[in-house]
Amino acid sequence: MGASADAPAIHLRLAGPGDAGVMAAIHQACFAPGWDAAAIGQFLVPGCLSLLAAPTAEAPAQGLLMARAAADEAELLTLGVTPLHRRQGLARGLLRSAMERLQACGVQRLFLEVEQGNSAALGLYQSLGAVAVGRRPGYYAHGADAAIFSLAL
Repeated sequence: MGASADAPAIHLRLAGPGDAGVMAAIHQACFAPGWDAAAIGQFLVPGCLSLLAAPTAEAPAQGLLMARAAADEAELLTLGVTPLHRRQGLARGLLRSAMERLQACGVQRLFLEVEQGNSAALGLYQSLGAVAVGRRPGYYAHGADAAIFSLAL
């Protein structure tokens, strides 16, 4: 994927079953509790889009995105970038690529949930056109609410 005017060049690729361990390591670096390789592997199947991102083609993956499509809608299952590689355009690149790929498959709307206090993620989603459509009180294990967003593709 090349650079656009507002994003640096990053390396994106589709993930497959052999990437479950790498994806689990990224997820565990981003979230507590993180998903293990078995949990990740459940989504490395047809009907799910799984992407990995790295700062360069030679660098190891530092970000992941997983989405599940059904008919003309999709759900963002997870999006994360390791702490040392945040604010480098990896999350934006992952999400933009997912939006393009999902749209090409006939998906018209992407739904996602994000912790109410995650200002970086909220800013990213809103900058790409996501609109708040609901809230899930106490959704996360530590008691935080989830904001639900819808993103027209």
